[in-house]
Amino acid sequence: MVFENPLIKEILEKYRLIWAIGHASSLMGWDSETYMPMEGVKDRAVARAEISLLHQQLILKPEFVELVEKAGQQEGLNDFEKGVVRVLQREIKIMKALPPWLVAELSKTTQEAMVVWREAKSKNDFNMFKPYLAKIFDLSRKAADYIGWEKHPYDALLDMYEEGLKTSDVVNLFNGLKPSLKHLIVKVTTAGKYPREHELEKVPYEPSKMEAVNRKILEFFNFPLGKRARLDVSAHPFTIDMGIHDVRITTRYEGVDFKRTMYSVIHEYGHALYQLQIDPALSYTPIGSGVSLGVHEGQSRFWENIVGRSMSFTEFIYPVLKEHLEFVRKYTPEEIYYYFNTVRPSLIRVDADEVTYNMHILLRAELEMLMLNNEIKVDDLPELWNSKMDELLGVKPKTYGEGVLQDIHWSMGSIGYFPTYTLGNLLSAQMKDAMSREIKLEEAVRTGEFNRIQEWQKERIHKWGATYPPKQLLEKMLGEPYNSEYLVKYLSEKYLS
Repeated sequence: MVFENPLIKEILEKYRLIWAIGHASSLMGWDSETYMPMEGVKDRAVARAEISLLHQQLILKPEFVELVEKAGQQEGLNDFEKGVVRVLQREIKIMKALPPWLVAELSKTTQEAMVVWREAKSKNDFNMFKPYLAKIFDLSRKAADYIGWEKHPYDALLDMYEEGLKTSDVVNLFNGLKPSLKHLIVKVTTAGKYPREHELEKVPYEPSKMEAVNRKILEFFNFPLGKRARLDVSAHPFTIDMGIHDVRITTRYEGVDFKRTMYSVIHEYGHALYQLQIDPALSYTPIGSGVSLGVHEGQSRFWENIVGRSMSFTEFIYPVLKEHLEFVRKYTPEEIYYYFNTVRPSLIRVDADEVTYNMHILLRAELEMLMLNNEIKVDDLPELWNSKMDELLGVKPKTYGEGVLQDIHWSMGSIGYFPTYTLGNLLSAQMKDAMSREIKLEEAVRTGEFNRIQEWQKERIHKWGATYPPKQLLEKMLGEPYNSEYLVKYLSEKYLS
């Protein structure tokens, strides 16, 4: 038995209702992004706001809080039981700090903002979205103040996505990475081995044929479509889980440059696999989910980049591409590999290559810090975004959709989320290094033995759920916390050797 302590068992019995509320809210969130009619947001915003309040009320029930406090004082708890106490103590602390009006207002505002963001992006109209963005940053600032912070309001929000992460950690990370990445970008783009662009980026495809490719890839990955998983279409690709037995991913089909939809599917698959491989004994408990967004992104970026952009995977998937996409037949696997790995400073984060991607994250993190500290206003964001893109990557957006309106995250209230993408990139390279010492990674990919990779990830990362905090999990399973040296080494070896 994973849970043996009688007090922990009582807590988990009471927690099932809280879990069920989260399950319902996740299902609503998935529907909002996939099939809900546009005007349905009016009712959905109210419903999700009320559910957010109900979740807060259940977490803060005096008898529940008292049980968690008692459990925190008990000796002899096993690691899983300690994990339950840690996660609940953390959530109780946050929920106690946030007044109910703020929880409801954040939920309602972000539900409305996501719909307005989609329209504003399609119409290239920043003014349409501006009042919502101003309100979201204002509410996030208030949330940070209520939760409490020492040196920067960003600390409180970062910690909600990556337990223990501080603004100083993010600043130090990028101060260390930025020079190495700038050097890499210059060397890789001037060397000319990896092309800046490829003619396949402009070749149209039929969405139905690419859907067939995507589903075949998921079949190779043993993704349980129709049993425990779904693949749908949305404006912005995402993964959401209703629990260990129901995990859903989405992609988008833009009709041109087929690698975009393919890699969004592989990326989201990495997220989904994490949830699907959590120990079923952790179902319906506070630790039955991924431990942090940084660790989660490590899984998705590993599959997208380390596996998906490798020559081994290109050779493996080449017959499927030829079968479904006639225009691929005139290219060799090596030419397709270079199409998959074009390197150039670009405007859109989700389409950015491995070498330049983290500069996009640096820009967003810097702007979030400035906004939360009241050093800039929402009106300043478009121009600051453009000038920082020019400074970091030498490119300037011509539309809001290419710039400040490109991501869904701010409309969702996900401020403090972006740095976890870079943490994920670090972790993906660390996992590659550790995995390669135990299994022949390239051979496993080339022969389609993806189960060997999945099993390694399951044992080291996935099955533990949120039992350990992220730093402890990585130290326990990989021997060290996040380390940027592996990413720089991986990129240098791949793109410069």
